[in-house]
Amino acid sequence: MYDPKSLKAEDFINDDEIQDTLKYAEMNSDNLELIDSIIEKAKLSKGLSHREASVLLACENKERIARMYDLAEEIKKEFYGNRIVMFAPLYLSNYCVNGCVYCPYHIKNKHICRKKLTQEEVKKEVVALQDMGHKRLAIEAGEDPVNNPIEYILECIKTIYSINHKNGAIRRVNVNIAATTVENYRKLKDAGIGTYILFQETYNKKSYETLHPYGPKHDYDYHTEAMDRAMEGGIDDVGIGALFGLELYKYELVGLLMHAEHLEAVHGVGPHTISVPRIRRAYDIDPSSFDNGIDDDTFAKICAILRLSVPYTGMIISTRESKAVREKVIRLGVSQISGASRTSVGGYAEDEPEEEDSAQFDVSDKRTLDQVVHWLMDMGYIPSFCTACYREGRTGDRFMALCKAKQIQNCCHPNALMTLKEYLMDYASEGTRKIGDKLIQDEIDNIPNDKVKALVRENLVNIESGKRDFRF
Repeated sequence: MYDPKSLKAEDFINDDEIQDTLKYAEMNSDNLELIDSIIEKAKLSKGLSHREASVLLACENKERIARMYDLAEEIKKEFYGNRIVMFAPLYLSNYCVNGCVYCPYHIKNKHICRKKLTQEEVKKEVVALQDMGHKRLAIEAGEDPVNNPIEYILECIKTIYSINHKNGAIRRVNVNIAATTVENYRKLKDAGIGTYILFQETYNKKSYETLHPYGPKHDYDYHTEAMDRAMEGGIDDVGIGALFGLELYKYELVGLLMHAEHLEAVHGVGPHTISVPRIRRAYDIDPSSFDNGIDDDTFAKICAILRLSVPYTGMIISTRESKAVREKVIRLGVSQISGASRTSVGGYAEDEPEEEDSAQFDVSDKRTLDQVVHWLMDMGYIPSFCTACYREGRTGDRFMALCKAKQIQNCCHPNALMTLKEYLMDYASEGTRKIGDKLIQDEIDNIPNDKVKALVRENLVNIESGKRDFRF
């Protein structure tokens, strides 16, 4: 029976409830009166239920879809302004004992080059990332208790935080590793991580077990209940996501929202982030062999509906997606993007030789970070390298309270401007610096508090003189 407050996966991700929801949505796909009422509810910026969101997803009325898109853009601006948070993934190891059929890291792949970064190699990669201008990393690793034990992950985190190169520093490490124990989550918390991220891949249990035929990841319940253990272990912020293309997209959207509802019901705080990756080509992986792929328009619609349904969450899109797709969905609710990503083990300090391909998937957006930053500013967005909330203790329910009250911009907007100024001073090309300085000056006028505005101006001068890391 469906119960969002239950700690059992099959209760809070309940297949019967999902199937009933999909039937209800299909029956009401042309019910314009109901659809209009749901859109009106979304305008309150309090979110939508999984059933309401499903109705919007089933709707094919072009006028209503256009209204959804406009509203998604409006709500995103209300909560996050015109900021886009920047990050980069760092793959530590592709050793893995699982059999995920959509991932080239699966244990039976005897052709992919297996790699694991030493601590010295981690240092080199971090220096390379710092030299680009990155301040926030998401570390990734395959599941392998021998090659990638929790002790290795913790050592890597310690190494990353220890490196200060020129004006560079990684100020926050987010972690995307396999589901683990409460004890290990406590260790990650103690190590000072930001968000713990784990993609469900698919919320359909039968499909999940088929797609993960062997290895510890085969256990659907253990995987799906991981966020509850993470929060029990003291981690304030968790990030969820589904890999679109593995199962019917309508099913996955409902599952994602039920997961968000569950976290809110049990822990009083929903997901800090929701990611929306799509399956991509990789070594021995052909995306066309999966018959649930979605086109760009459907993908955009999903992003918009997620923003309407979970207005407070950060939405992440990676370099899996092309420049054109990213441009489209940033308007519809995306608030975080990666830049200049490598999906190989390492790959930042030195380009990986073709014969040593260790990439998890092909990257579609291959631009440099400077090019991505310039592109964002051309569109009127503020690339933000800010990590202040993590370091000021504005995490979990404290962050969400501010975000839901639409107050987070009072600190995040000025913090974004100051971290952008750091990037412009230390790493940007001349053209990027020029457009960035103008953007900062224009945006200062949008700070409502005069005292904050004056302090930002003062801090910008200090940054120009060589000082760093100012934050509200």
